[in-house]
Amino acid sequence: MYLKEGRSLLLKFRKPSIPFVLSSNPKFDFQSQDNTHSKHSVFIEECEVLKRLNNEKDIMMALDYFKYISNSNCFKHTPSTYRAMIEKLGLKGQIDDVQYLLEQMKLEGIACSEDLFISVIKSYSRVGASEQALETFYRICEFGCDPTVRIYNHLLDALLCEDRFRLITRLYGDMKRDGLEPNVYTYNILLKVLCKNNSFSGARRLLEEMSSKGCEPDDVSYTTVVSYLCRYSRVGEARDLVLRLVPCLPVYNVLIGGYCREGKIKVALELLDEMVDRGVRPNVRTYSVVLNFLSDSGDFGAAFAILARMFIRGCDPNTQTFTSLIKGLSLRGRFLEAYDVLSRMLSDRILPNEVTFNTLIHGLCLGGNMRDAFSLLDEMEANECCPNVTTYATLINGCARMGDLVGASEVWNKMVSLGYRPNVVAYTSMVDALCRNSMFNEAYDLLETMKRDKCSPNTVTFNVLIKGLCARGRVDWAMELFDEMETHGCIPNVTTYNELLDGLFKAGNDGRACELVSAMEERGVKLNTVTYNTIVHGLCTCGKLEEAWKLVGRMVVEGLRPNDFTLNMLIHGYCKRGMIESAAQVLEMMRKIGFKPDIVGYSSLICGVCEHIDINAASVYIDRMISDGIWPNFSLWGFLVRSLFSRIGVIKAAQHMNDVLIAI
Repeated sequence: MYLKEGRSLLLKFRKPSIPFVLSSNPKFDFQSQDNTHSKHSVFIEECEVLKRLNNEKDIMMALDYFKYISNSNCFKHTPSTYRAMIEKLGLKGQIDDVQYLLEQMKLEGIACSEDLFISVIKSYSRVGASEQALETFYRICEFGCDPTVRIYNHLLDALLCEDRFRLITRLYGDMKRDGLEPNVYTYNILLKVLCKNNSFSGARRLLEEMSSKGCEPDDVSYTTVVSYLCRYSRVGEARDLVLRLVPCLPVYNVLIGGYCREGKIKVALELLDEMVDRGVRPNVRTYSVVLNFLSDSGDFGAAFAILARMFIRGCDPNTQTFTSLIKGLSLRGRFLEAYDVLSRMLSDRILPNEVTFNTLIHGLCLGGNMRDAFSLLDEMEANECCPNVTTYATLINGCARMGDLVGASEVWNKMVSLGYRPNVVAYTSMVDALCRNSMFNEAYDLLETMKRDKCSPNTVTFNVLIKGLCARGRVDWAMELFDEMETHGCIPNVTTYNELLDGLFKAGNDGRACELVSAMEERGVKLNTVTYNTIVHGLCTCGKLEEAWKLVGRMVVEGLRPNDFTLNMLIHGYCKRGMIESAAQVLEMMRKIGFKPDIVGYSSLICGVCEHIDINAASVYIDRMISDGIWPNFSLWGFLVRSLFSRIGVIKAAQHMNDVLIAI
């Protein structure tokens, strides 16, 4: 990257693909490729056609070849060639062509096999057209195919993927009317339907029905029910069910994961022992789930104890296990230990993957340790682990946080030169880097580049640009951008409004800020604590203390608890205007609602009392502050000394301060 005078910016972008034109009726020389067959034999062998269809990467070329030989006199398509072409089209989502070939088979009198019809159902399912698959199924006899349990199962599964529960019920009834007995696969689909609808009593009855009909539930059956119980925060019921079952590993893994998600790590650890007692050996997934939770919660002592237990019990940790530890350590700034874990991985010949390196790089970037982050990028490449777009986006974001536009641009250019297409995170981070360097025109141009690159900006992208504009006093431009968001398909969220409110209040435009709050409420965007604090701060700054106080009351009514910032702002606002009694009432209110006043609140009140009453009255609050275990800081002591000097002279002030210190 080059930053020239005037801070012009040169960023590399992907070159657009070269446009090309094809005639509307292309002619492919398939005959010349198959002329060896025409000279020496009348027919092409089926194996040759299948080989050609399977090897052809261009789907349209394959279809044209399929049609060409169909119209020639050297080959008549078979069920196998139709299936090969239908599966190829289905993988590409060419549903109309799949339907065409199915109809063509019917015209040629070629019966559709069970496997081929399942391929058709899968094709519909891939593009989310399960209802169309159902319509085709009801014409199955036209294609010379009889309904089977396997076909029903695949169709039920396709409907389940789209949550078409009513159609599933109807289809299951049709299956019974056809005299087909459901198998364990059928029942497992029905169990998932019941669980998705929170009908666990129905799921239990279905498990009993399976057993009574001689179709014993398998591990998938029980894992499905336990998994959904945990998902709906019913882990107690899940555990009761597990205790009644023949113990199996997948069910315990799901149950342990459920307890970890609820923060009940003690029970999860008990389950590890229970597994062993019931003859189920925990695997690497079991331990990794627990270790991941412990790492995320910062309990590294317990996490390393789990790692040690794995080694003792002969269960080798994998990449995911170590990555969980690295993630937890990195996010808490314990980079030396994270590096030790990485070294242990390498020494144990457990190769770190992109996620491992990206996790550590992310932690280093969050901590502002960009030098080590770039060193890790070099180490990543040295270990033959290719950085991906997430790696580069993370580094760009780290540089942006540091205001390092040069570093961000160099990473960007390297990423693009290696052929990676920037994602929305990379673009947003680059916008952030430009905004932190007040290069708003270039940041806005980058939004236009995103659209051309078919990478739509999201709400976060706009929020970053709006924040940068507001921070530099460019609130009018920020409001214009706010009005433009929806044309890009981005809906403003509470963060958007918070940034704009902060900018408007700082610009002294409290009237427009209040209008924005009204617009925010009309659109159903709920005010959060940051919103209230921003408005309270703005109202206090412009002297509207009564309105600020009412707003705090509304905040409490709506179930949001004021924090230290809210109340300290009120104290400061009252003291600044000599309303000492009101400020003291806020301080007392802090105590009543469970807040311990801090140095900021006390300092505002003490300074206000000194300025508007006298220093003797302030000494009462100094004593109370010290009794609360809060010592005056350097700034407060300096203010008190200056106040004494200005009121009673240097000698008396020194004597008075000496008395205060002795009293303390």
